[in-house]
Amino acid sequence: MTAGTYVARIVEEPEHGIRLEPADGSVAPDQPTEVNLLVMAIALALGAAGYRHHAEMRDPELQTLDALLSGDTAMPWRASAEPAGTPYIVCELNDGRPTCEVRPGAD
Repeated sequence: MTAGTYVARIVEEPEHGIRLEPADGSVAPDQPTEVNLLVMAIALALGAAGYRHHAEMRDPELQTLDALLSGDTAMPWRASAEPAGTPYIVCELNDGRPTCEVRPGAD
């Protein structure tokens, strides 16, 4: 199982939602079950931070979970309010049980 930390800047993509821009040294799992668990933990953290899913349909050929974690695609989420600074998602990969939270940026 993967251990480590996944940290990514949350970047607004007009008309598409948000994209995650992984920080240097971020660890993303490579096993399908661990990828699914991390993305679910990210979605829960985004919801808790006031992000909402919007109606744009996902393109399953381009918007894969691996592409999301690597920052190569946007996901259909929008902040319910303008964030102060550039927010980050920070996830601890605890033996396959990731915990994530959205933290405000410093800029």
